[in-house]
Amino acid sequence: MWRRICVELETTPTHLQWLAPFTCSTGPDGALQRNKQRGAQKNKIRKTGDSKRHPCPAVLEHFDEQYSEELGDLWAPARAVLLDPPSWQYGVMLNRFSSVTDITQILLSRGFSSLLPQTDVPELFRNDASTVSNSTHQKGTDTLSRPCSSKWRPEDFRLLPCITSHPFRQPHQSELPPHLPRSSLQCYIHPRPLRFPSQAHRPGQLKQYYLLNAASLLPVLALQVRDGDTVLDLCSAPGGKAVAIMQSATPALLCCNEPDPHRRDWLAKTLESFLPPSLSSRVMVSAQDGRSFGKSEAGFYDKVLVDAPCSNDRSWLHSSCRQQGQQRLEDRARLPVLQTQLLRSAISAVRPGGVVVYSTCTLSSLENYAVVEAVLNDFPGAEVESLWEEIALPLSKYFTFISRPGHKRLDAKPSLCPPTDAPSCSHDKLGILVVPQPGKTWGPMFLSRIRKKG
Repeated sequence: MWRRICVELETTPTHLQWLAPFTCSTGPDGALQRNKQRGAQKNKIRKTGDSKRHPCPAVLEHFDEQYSEELGDLWAPARAVLLDPPSWQYGVMLNRFSSVTDITQILLSRGFSSLLPQTDVPELFRNDASTVSNSTHQKGTDTLSRPCSSKWRPEDFRLLPCITSHPFRQPHQSELPPHLPRSSLQCYIHPRPLRFPSQAHRPGQLKQYYLLNAASLLPVLALQVRDGDTVLDLCSAPGGKAVAIMQSATPALLCCNEPDPHRRDWLAKTLESFLPPSLSSRVMVSAQDGRSFGKSEAGFYDKVLVDAPCSNDRSWLHSSCRQQGQQRLEDRARLPVLQTQLLRSAISAVRPGGVVVYSTCTLSSLENYAVVEAVLNDFPGAEVESLWEEIALPLSKYFTFISRPGHKRLDAKPSLCPPTDAPSCSHDKLGILVVPQPGKTWGPMFLSRIRKKG
């Protein structure tokens, strides 16, 4: 049972009303959970792309007007990707607290490759699955140490076409992205849009992997969590980034905040599915209004992630009806106010010398660069750190990154990621943006890292 900090508020904060419609899910695991909540049939992920999803004309018209100006020539191919869900790629993030050897072999045999250079997982975590399986809630059974794949139907793997590759082949050292430090975070990706089967939630049993848009891991990489850190995930539901944080390191405390009760239950279920009970003393679920942390816990955290509620371009473009699309466009204009308040709260909650990572899953400059710039004007003791050489250059093989000059004008031309041998860029003043492109359909994902001066 995950510990909860339930903070009662005198009035229902507007933050509760914002989060449910605006917060984006990280991939099929999030989408599958929503389908279950709506009474959808099991294994919905296997049917992705079977039915045509039609874009909302009002939203598409708005995107065309805004993004053609902000993104220039990149908008036409990005538009084509967003309009074609069957072309979307998905990553498979492995769970280091579960036995994953069989899954790794299956992924490699199907042509998947590791996104990040790997380090050996400590023996503590290799054995943690069996430790969990012997806990009281398992009643003596050893279900967690057994590979879950034996419970899958054979037809699940027929979804994955045979790819000519060397079975169980690990990437050669020279093939790994340059400059990225080795990580215990394991994510496998494929150049084609293959849908790996999703695993159902089973109480008391850890999942082996989490399906997600691989770009959603970039904010976690930028956060640089280390063992012993105190970390706040300010807008945590549905929990994919919290799980990724725990795959990357073992913080002294990870506070996962989610004020909306339904989304908080979803978050708790995600944590239960991927983290053993032995970590429950380190991982807490909070119910605060995210804008209050700057006052209630000022200067407490080493690292804060603000994966802010945003106008999720992938889902909003496919709004169910014109009325919903129009409502979302009206809401979109108000989002930067909330995002700015959350980022201000995060910077106040981090200690001097600590870092805040702000991220969204929208291409909109008003929700990305403009928010960061507005908050920096209020915090002269905070500064943006470049992510270009640390993340954009090493991963440019897999993602299409752009960065804008740090000016208020929204018509500034974006700059494509330069060759890997180019000198350090000086134009990524406020953050970097992943733009979906054919063959690299990851994103949208914006990320900016801000350090509070000591």
